[in-house]
Amino acid sequence: MRTAAEPVEVRRPSAVRALTTLLAVTAAATVVVELLNYWYAPEQEFGLAVRTGWALLRSLGFLVLIGHVNRGRVAARPFGLILAVTTVFAVGRLVVPRSGVPPLPGLLGFGLLTALCLAVVVLLYRSDAVAGHLVRHRKGLVVEGGVISWREVTPKRPPVTGWLLTARVAAFTYSPLMLVPALVAGGSVLDGRLSAVPAVLFWFAAGIVVSYLVLFCTAFLLRDRRWARKFLVVVTLGSLAIDLPLCWWLLGVDGLVRDGAPLLAAALLCLWSLHRATSPGDPSRRS
Repeated sequence: MRTAAEPVEVRRPSAVRALTTLLAVTAAATVVVELLNYWYAPEQEFGLAVRTGWALLRSLGFLVLIGHVNRGRVAARPFGLILAVTTVFAVGRLVVPRSGVPPLPGLLGFGLLTALCLAVVVLLYRSDAVAGHLVRHRKGLVVEGGVISWREVTPKRPPVTGWLLTARVAAFTYSPLMLVPALVAGGSVLDGRLSAVPAVLFWFAAGIVVSYLVLFCTAFLLRDRRWARKFLVVVTLGSLAIDLPLCWWLLGVDGLVRDGAPLLAAALLCLWSLHRATSPGDPSRRS
């Protein structure tokens, strides 16, 4: 009688173990630095609380990234890149107060967190051991030969470059980066600025619509449709055209810097990734 061999547990490379430890430390550092910034802030108003809460949610993003790394997922690299970049911007915008000099603990914490995020990116993109580990795709139900099994699902679409994956992940951040300042602007409505109600509602609606547009065009982006690239560029420019003026009008120059800069960084990363992306079999690129 034939018996199935016992699965052999393969020890992960030391670089992968170091990366998971680094991600856990970065998640904890994000929480500590954000709480320090909020504690030392001269004015603990509604807007600061919203921005701090959003930044704290990024610690959960690092925990999700740890799961992707442990499973060897291909998407871990672009996800880690955009998470590291936007985390630095999200924390940096809260370190500098509206007036005066930033507190020393906040500056030291921001410097430490920046170094940790840089180390994460270096390990993700410069380590051959990590690159060799992150090669798996998601698991799903597969029906083959009348047998249903739960195993890795190889995408039927043509292979895509890491730059296209990076552009996709960066585009998915547009909606939350628009909704957070819209929520902050909603605080001005509570303070009696009723004339801002239509603009705030439009801002919320635009952030939700952008999420659906990104979901639609990135589905075809991974199939390397040329029109999907152009459409994503239009969505990116449209998001900036809506978000940046509203940040300046409803939140002032301070809000433009704090809330507009992270979206601008994500947009530039998306556009640069689209520019760098090269599809296999370029002459046969679909239209």
